[in-house]
Amino acid sequence: MEIDSKAPLTNQHAVITGGGRGIGAAIAAALARSGASVSLIGRNQAVLDGTANRVRASYGVKVATASADVTDEAAVRNAVSSVSQVLGAPSILVNNAGVGLSSPFLKSDAAFWRKILDVDLMGAVFCTRAVLPAMVESRWGRIVNIASTAGMTGYAYITAYCAAKHAVIGFTRALAMETARTGVTVNAICPAYVDTDMTAETIANIVQKTGRSREEAVGSLIARNPQGRLIQPAEVADAVVWLSKRDAASITGQSIIIAGGELMP
Repeated sequence: MEIDSKAPLTNQHAVITGGGRGIGAAIAAALARSGASVSLIGRNQAVLDGTANRVRASYGVKVATASADVTDEAAVRNAVSSVSQVLGAPSILVNNAGVGLSSPFLKSDAAFWRKILDVDLMGAVFCTRAVLPAMVESRWGRIVNIASTAGMTGYAYITAYCAAKHAVIGFTRALAMETARTGVTVNAICPAYVDTDMTAETIANIVQKTGRSREEAVGSLIARNPQGRLIQPAEVADAVVWLSKRDAASITGQSIIIAGGELMP
């Protein structure tokens, strides 16, 4: 594959957290195909390097990587500084790193809640704090937070995850108001269950705990989706590209639902 001939994101530097696999890897590929240089941040350097090599070979763009735990603000600042030295200040940030764990509310202790909130909410906060000053100074930037339909409604047994994703959407809306006159937009994407390793783990967990077949477990996840299917990572990635373009300048503070009609707020 080659860069899109129109290359709407040429000369942009996009940072994707959790960029090594799943949705993050799909987003990296889509942004690179649109001409952006990309930086991948995550905890597993080997996985990051593998994805970086594939993106570089497929699209011929510059790709940087940095290993960091998004719950560590100092590590995030160092990672952003490292990739900025290679590719310049980021103009696009995709807060994709996340963790989805399930547990009945009364069996989820403080450590369980803290883990999910630290990754899904504070990770986005720390990464945004690291890139926003340069965006505001340059009067242009795009921040896209990968949330979830769990940020728009409630689901049983993922109370902490729902709370974290609701918080991400609140964060998105409030920051969009603060940055509305700076040239920086802030939006959230809210997919239903996506066909990724994380969802595969959820399916395996359902099979183990309930004795259902894999097909029955998948059916329970897509039961609310009128299209009756899992969302594909490329569908999320294409929405990120759209929100990252210059002609999306008036779209800010929005929560874009990608769920096959599951939610219609």
